[in-house]
Amino acid sequence: MNDIIYGTDFLSLFIKFAFIAVFAYMLGSINGAIITSKYYYKKDIRNYGSGNAGLTNFYRVFGKYGALLVVVIDIMKSVIPVLFAGWLMGLTGRWAEGCAFAGFFAMLGHSYPIYYNFKGGKTVMAGGTIVWFVDWRVGVIVWAVFVISVVLSHYISLGSVIAGILYPVSLVALGINGWFTVTMVTLSGALLIFRHKENIKRILKGTESKIKFNK
Repeated sequence: MNDIIYGTDFLSLFIKFAFIAVFAYMLGSINGAIITSKYYYKKDIRNYGSGNAGLTNFYRVFGKYGALLVVVIDIMKSVIPVLFAGWLMGLTGRWAEGCAFAGFFAMLGHSYPIYYNFKGGKTVMAGGTIVWFVDWRVGVIVWAVFVISVVLSHYISLGSVIAGILYPVSLVALGINGWFTVTMVTLSGALLIFRHKENIKRILKGTESKIKFNK
């Protein structure tokens, strides 16, 4: 894979990436948990449970049926900008770079949404969706380890942190070593882990809430 600075007009490339960044961030700022809780349940998820506007807290508070709608919204807001960026950059043979770049900004929007005073979720579903488009093999590895970790520990947060670490590691292990792609994927994984810093503290203290699959 060629480095992104070679063989491409810099100004044209800069404009493309600037547009992708804004587009992905704005769509990523749409929050499925807030929308579903306010317009379906007539409540604000930020006032319940841990106060986090993410899928895990929504599931704990409202259950699995409403969570399905949250999943659909969070998947679509991630898929659209990533597919667009992949297509746009794929015209110059840079599909992975485009997907990884758009994916990071979509996750950034999910974490710090401009529509909700920059208070959002923890990017689990957004990151879990984006990984498939960067490389499907990485998606298989990350999701398999995530599911196994959650089933064994009952901590979605622990599975998420492990997935965040595996995201860039598995990409490099598979031989995808373009510096730009690896950098964006590493930033995405780091963001996911950073958003779970309080969960990590609670896990170490033994006070983190466990997910109940029979709820």
